[in-house]
Amino acid sequence: MSDPRIEKLAKVLAHYSLKIKRGDLVRIAGPALAEPLMRAMFVEALDVGAYPFGRVMLQGQEELYYRRASDDQLKFVSEIDRLEMERVDATLTILGKWNTRELTSVDPQRIRLRREATRELQHRFLERAAKGELRWCGTQYPTHAEAQDAEMSLSEYEDFVFTAGLLDRPDPVAAWENVRGEQDRITRFLGEKKSLKIKGPDVDLAISVAGRTWVNAAGEYNFPDGEVFTGPVEDSVNGRVRFTYPGIYGGREVEGVELLFEQGKVTQARATKGEDFLHSMLDIDQGARFLGEFAFGLNYNIQQFTRNILFDEKIGGTLHMALGLGYPETGSKNVSGLHWDLICDLRNGAEVLGDGEVIYRNGRFTL
Repeated sequence: MSDPRIEKLAKVLAHYSLKIKRGDLVRIAGPALAEPLMRAMFVEALDVGAYPFGRVMLQGQEELYYRRASDDQLKFVSEIDRLEMERVDATLTILGKWNTRELTSVDPQRIRLRREATRELQHRFLERAAKGELRWCGTQYPTHAEAQDAEMSLSEYEDFVFTAGLLDRPDPVAAWENVRGEQDRITRFLGEKKSLKIKGPDVDLAISVAGRTWVNAAGEYNFPDGEVFTGPVEDSVNGRVRFTYPGIYGGREVEGVELLFEQGKVTQARATKGEDFLHSMLDIDQGARFLGEFAFGLNYNIQQFTRNILFDEKIGGTLHMALGLGYPETGSKNVSGLHWDLICDLRNGAEVLGDGEVIYRNGRFTL
């Protein structure tokens, strides 16, 4: 028996998040595990007169690729991928794994090589999105593997996923429109600030956001959503931060990450577990040591860490920073093959000052 919330999710994704319309070329990418959601999205796209096509990942495919591909194959970017990037009007990426740790023992240099090769493609993706030429969204299909990472049963995890997406509400779209309105107030307020100082037990940072744009993320780019983000002035970040939760990237978990920034650049980096991997990612390219994103998590329906960045970066009362690639629509100029979100909890007495005035305390704005 299919879960009716899957069809409800597909309708919200198709009509609210991606705004699929007649004639759109729509890519639906995800693991074979997510067949029910892929099928439901395919139906929604067809029903509005769009042209959907699928990109399905098979079990173990990513691990096989990184273990068996030659360096030339890792560096290869097909013309089909380039063409898709130029032609698709909307793309949905569905997350879901059989094993979230399948890449743990893969040489990080191989991952680094692939990230370098696809950097231009990733930049073009964000460039088209910033111009409004491409609509995109990423979402989660509940699986046993992600439920185990979150230390939940599958049924508990399904409830968590759908509640975080406000799908338990009679009208999820109206609920997300309310979120948009609340976050609009915050983005307008932050847009008036030129500098931010973040002080707390784990952080002492100063950044400039002068001339940068704050983006209201309310269910269009990610689903679930609930954050506001910008791209800090590249050479402005100074200070230290110790991230509260493990940083997870490419299936690798790095614990106790501490970074020191000087004139925007990471000059010192430590970790209690996975430090070699941390340094290999920082050395992907010149832009990897600079911040491409600075954001506040505002989804207070998400309060626990699940080892899934789609949810964890939205935890109400946290901030996250992404090393590497920035979003052009924020004004960020940072280009990199890396985009790695790391999370710092601010619910522990931390404060944020905007232009010298306290604007955020203990995980909430003081508006």
